[in-house]
Amino acid sequence: MYLSTGGAYTIGMTGAPGSGKSTLTDKLIGLLRGSGNEVGVLAIDPSSPFSGGAILGDRVRMQDHATDEGVFIRSMATRGHLGGLSLATPQAVRILDAAGKPWIIIETVGVGQVEVEVAGAADTTVVVVNPRWGDGVQANKAGLLEIADVLVVNKADREGAADTVRDLQVMLELAGERDWRPPIVETVATDSRGIDDLWRAILDHRAHLEADGRLERRRDARLRDELRAIVHERLRAGAEERCSGERFDQLVEKVAARKLDPYAAADELLQI
Repeated sequence: MYLSTGGAYTIGMTGAPGSGKSTLTDKLIGLLRGSGNEVGVLAIDPSSPFSGGAILGDRVRMQDHATDEGVFIRSMATRGHLGGLSLATPQAVRILDAAGKPWIIIETVGVGQVEVEVAGAADTTVVVVNPRWGDGVQANKAGLLEIADVLVVNKADREGAADTVRDLQVMLELAGERDWRPPIVETVATDSRGIDDLWRAILDHRAHLEADGRLERRRDARLRDELRAIVHERLRAGAEERCSGERFDQLVEKVAARKLDPYAAADELLQI
């Protein structure tokens, strides 16, 4: 399967809960299907810290495409992964890629500062905000401007939209020179206003990445991060296995009885 991948282009949709990411995604699906393109969608939902379950409700907002064979929508739980993306997500992207989907949209849960992890999973990252989106300094601190390739002010028919656009422009100016300045697109997703502008901005960014090899470098960095995450996860699983069972209990008893210090006990566990 892996040899059949590499052809799909991925779009990350991220932003605060309630910003309209699912509705924007729905409209983008309609635009892509209207031009004859197939599309895959991965909607990442937060897992409950208590039950481990997830609502997985994004498909409800995209029911217009439920019977379209050219659209595949999959909801996935974060499984406790704080970055909002489970380790299974890159592999799910590959499956959709191998299945021939030329466009893949990853819609991520808005989880604040760790939301920036979406940047490592997409070719183009779209950050969605609303009018009167709150403290701009906090948003900048959270890294939203750093990861954004396209900025969207959704619900732009509401009061405060112009102020929000101006705030974003000021923040971009303060961020200094970049090889790509994220465009700011105003949309009203519920009535499809601005969707064409958003799509042009995504295509412009893709053209920018493909012009001088930036797309390949971005994907190489993504593979490095994924490989590192897989190694970390397997090492963590190995550590969990070592820190259980009779041998572990015996070492805990020795440490509690002051016969062994914790570091020496850890060294013994790692030598097994």
